[in-house]
Amino acid sequence: MRAGLATFFAMAYIIAVNASIVSDTGGTCVCREPPTAGSLIPCEDNTEYLLCKADIKKDLVTATSAIAALGTFCMGLFANLPVGIAPGMGLNAYFAYTVVGKHGTGPVPFEVALTAIFIEGFIFFGLAVLGLRQWLARAIPRCIKLATSVGIGLFLTLIGLTYAEGIGLIVGGTSVPIALAGCLDELRGPDGQCPDSVKMRSPMMWVGIFCGGVFTVMLMMYRVKGAIIAGIILVSVISWPRTTPVTYFPYTELGNSNFDFFKKVVDFHPIQRVLNVQRWDVGGYGGQFGLALITFLYVDILDTTGTLYSMARYADLVDPVTQDFEGSTWA
Repeated sequence: MRAGLATFFAMAYIIAVNASIVSDTGGTCVCREPPTAGSLIPCEDNTEYLLCKADIKKDLVTATSAIAALGTFCMGLFANLPVGIAPGMGLNAYFAYTVVGKHGTGPVPFEVALTAIFIEGFIFFGLAVLGLRQWLARAIPRCIKLATSVGIGLFLTLIGLTYAEGIGLIVGGTSVPIALAGCLDELRGPDGQCPDSVKMRSPMMWVGIFCGGVFTVMLMMYRVKGAIIAGIILVSVISWPRTTPVTYFPYTELGNSNFDFFKKVVDFHPIQRVLNVQRWDVGGYGGQFGLALITFLYVDILDTTGTLYSMARYADLVDPVTQDFEGSTWA
């Protein structure tokens, strides 16, 4: 029971983070409004579109919870391994910000990208059943497996430091790849940069740095179980009061809608907008669709296989001779 609770608290952050990242694509919401002056992202201030995005996020919370529960149940039932399963934090970020793009500004629409993920899942399943995934796991050098996880982690860190889905510490620079930011979003110039006089003055940024970052790192240093979810809970509680500059529920139409949903405390939200919405007419996206499919498969093999074998090795389940473990095919 204790191990199960510890695993749950270590993984629970994925429910919020996965829904937040994937909903940033806009999902099936339709935006017919061009970007405003000085912005590359359409519908940033369109209330109807943002309310639709909020519904997408609720759908994804339900979907993430359901698939994590089902995957973990199957892992225990078929592979008999004490390993929890949930959507990968690297693959979803690549899906959201590289393939589909924020508010659908990427090269592939949301529905077509879902089709690529759907097909990739069957290919990955076939590789596992045929034993090719285990062969690839043994053939890939250990340094590549470790480097892949580190690279995905750095990618997620970069996202968390930007304005798109993070604390707004950095922005894309005009003469350098990354520039220091940290100002309120409304004070950014037409090029997205922060004036020198207001840099590093965003209250949300400092809450993210100290409460979400330093506090969580300190807990992890002292090996506190559930350190990540503790940091998320602290930042969440700070964002609840509606009169503070760091609130998640400002007095706007979107803020009121989110606050009304929040006051329910417990609620079941059925999946309404993102269930079975794959688009199979992918002819117009041939090159980009194929590239996305191959990249999804590549990242899936390296990330999930590397993580799985790392967890099995941590539990002392890996045979030192074969470098495999019992139940690896089902896992």
